[in-house]
Amino acid sequence: MRRLGWMLMIALAPALGAQEQSDSGALPNADAAQAEQLRREIRQRWNEHVRSTLGLSDDQTGQVQATEQRFEQQRQPVRARQRQINQTLNAELSAGTPNEDRVKQLMTARQENQLKLQQINRDEDREMQRYLTPVQHARYQEERRRFQDKVAELIRHRQPQRRQQGMGPRRGARRRP
Repeated sequence: MRRLGWMLMIALAPALGAQEQSDSGALPNADAAQAEQLRREIRQRWNEHVRSTLGLSDDQTGQVQATEQRFEQQRQPVRARQRQINQTLNAELSAGTPNEDRVKQLMTARQENQLKLQQINRDEDREMQRYLTPVQHARYQEERRRFQDKVAELIRHRQPQRRQQGMGPRRGARRRP
């Protein structure tokens, strides 16, 4: 059963590479609604997977879900900013003669933004340490890392397809469940 849930998550994971509705108006309403529905399904399967893999109680399951949701809300605008910085930096680097000062400024902004994401992740981990046992916490981190790796792999494989369809690659598409 656990393997089936994991395979379903992997099959639906490409939706994590879809844009958030708030990121841009690039997705038509029907596509945005479908992407949101897939995100909900992925979150549900992820929650079920985490609960069974870690052997969580009902209380712990609720706490993990609440923590993930709260910190994901903090990550979303930081990720959107990261995508914007990366796009601006790529555009600057593509210019015939990139502006050295602007490139330096964008590189600094990107590093600062990455530090913000890392701090959010540390804060989330610190909160989870309060209610997960050390073994559960270690297993959670490992499952999350595996999931992120699978999503990143699926997104990399989709990029050539997106280019062929004229959609271009997505920058900073890696997401946490």
